[in-house]
Amino acid sequence: MEHFGFILASYLSTGLIIGAVALWLILDHKKQKSALQALEARGVRRRSQSATDDRANPTRTSEQVTK
Repeated sequence: MEHFGFILASYLSTGLIIGAVALWLILDHKKQKSALQALEARGVRRRSQSATDDRANPTRTSEQVTK
């Protein structure tokens, strides 16, 4: 039992660090989501969305796609 203080401090500090990282991830996710919504509101589209649009509109030529 002489190492109990060290073990307790280790577990508490590890829990605190993991909690801080989890909180940081949650806050960053919200920030990135709002930034993405702001870009979409300005009319900026995702690159992956253009590939979906190309499949939906098969009449486009390959020259039009590469522009």
